[in-house]
Amino acid sequence: MLKQRVITALVLLPIALAGFFLLDGGAFALFIGAVVSLGGWEWARLAGLSGQPSRIAYGLLVAALIYGLYLVPTLAPLVLVLGVLWWGAATVLVLGYPETSRYWGGTPSKLVIGLLILLPAWQGLVLFKQWPLANWLILAVMVLVWAADIGAYFSGKAFGKRKLAPQVSPGKSWEGLVGGLLASLLITLGVGLYRGWVGSELFLALAGAALVVLVSVVGDLTESMFKRQSGIKDSSNLLPGHGGVLDRIDSLTAAIPLFAALLWAAGWGAL
Repeated sequence: MLKQRVITALVLLPIALAGFFLLDGGAFALFIGAVVSLGGWEWARLAGLSGQPSRIAYGLLVAALIYGLYLVPTLAPLVLVLGVLWWGAATVLVLGYPETSRYWGGTPSKLVIGLLILLPAWQGLVLFKQWPLANWLILAVMVLVWAADIGAYFSGKAFGKRKLAPQVSPGKSWEGLVGGLLASLLITLGVGLYRGWVGSELFLALAGAALVVLVSVVGDLTESMFKRQSGIKDSSNLLPGHGGVLDRIDSLTAAIPLFAALLWAAGWGAL
């Protein structure tokens, strides 16, 4: 399994880095759209569509909606708002699982939720590319999420005792959450001091980073919740040794739209 994971990572990493940081404009939107559409194909299985034709159809629907959003950029604010609202609702659903599953257990509800997860993530990344320091924004949200994951892993291993969401993901602990949050905040503090942020500017940066990290955890738990409800271990086997696309980007699908909304609210870029 380790060998398989390493080989897959070595093949995909250069492609991912080139796609995220070297492409611009329509090429970037197409690249991210392809990844998100694959995520749609995987989500259809979590939603209860077992046949390949129906799963492919849902993936194509995601691709068509992405194309529509690309043609009508004025919808970007609405897409981001819907994404942020969804992740607020998802927090309640995760904390109340399994009782809350009655609100989303049907296939139609799950298919709509898939759109609320995937489309805002695509929209946020496309907006980053149009704003100042585009690639640095993409790197920033990734580093926040990765640092939180790494910090949570080690602090959870060392100190984890109290389960964060035992009905959803028994391996996660409150101690891991705190450790991951502290790791991300330390990085944010270092960047802030390096860039000369002081007072309210630094405080807002730390507060925003904390919100992004916390919602990224919700993104991870949300996919776990849907997989548990469906009795599925991985979203697919597209990435040997790593599971599926959604298994790799579940935290980012939540973090990206909130990060974009916070930057927009702070006046970083126009919508």
